[in-house]
Amino acid sequence: MTLNHIVTAGTFSLDGETFDVENNVWLVGDDREVIVIDAPHDVEAILAAVDGRKVQAIVCTHAHDDHVRYATDLADRTGAPVWLHPGDEPVWNLTHPDRMWDQDLEDGQEFTVGPVTLQVLHTPGHSPGSVSLYSPTLGCVFTGDTLFKGGPGATGRSFSSRPLIEESIRSRLFALPDDTVVHPGHGDDTTIGAEAEALGR
Repeated sequence: MTLNHIVTAGTFSLDGETFDVENNVWLVGDDREVIVIDAPHDVEAILAAVDGRKVQAIVCTHAHDDHVRYATDLADRTGAPVWLHPGDEPVWNLTHPDRMWDQDLEDGQEFTVGPVTLQVLHTPGHSPGSVSLYSPTLGCVFTGDTLFKGGPGATGRSFSSRPLIEESIRSRLFALPDDTVVHPGHGDDTTIGAEAEALGR
């Protein structure tokens, strides 16, 4: 069982503004196959982390350009399908207007790669189709931009909702065990318990 983590640097653009960002990319699996969680700024860096293993799927936590910019390129290079929740179609179309993702993510869906199972939790608010991926096996949840160390992901831009992200966090993420490690889309890890204490359940 392996969990690989790399950080890539680039930009995030929405609503006519562009920002420099660093993104976490997570690879879950074993020494033969992996699932790649998000595909931001650097396809070569992701392929280096894959290190010759079979990519079973490219799972996008949401469709902001700093999470999906290289999803289609990575798919072409590896033959893996791109998975995205259909609620993020209008966001996806901003980056990839001429090509759809390959398969829809659904709440409650499970991926198994090697000895690891990931369960899809629909956690809208940062975007309509934002998802988190929970692994009881690893004792962690990959939250994309829904929950960070220090609180909820950003809202206030197109397709986002502060009340909805707070409801997603309280009803879906804070229902997980307190010792669950949170692996976010940007920045440092935290735990469900630490964030629940800070935000209040």
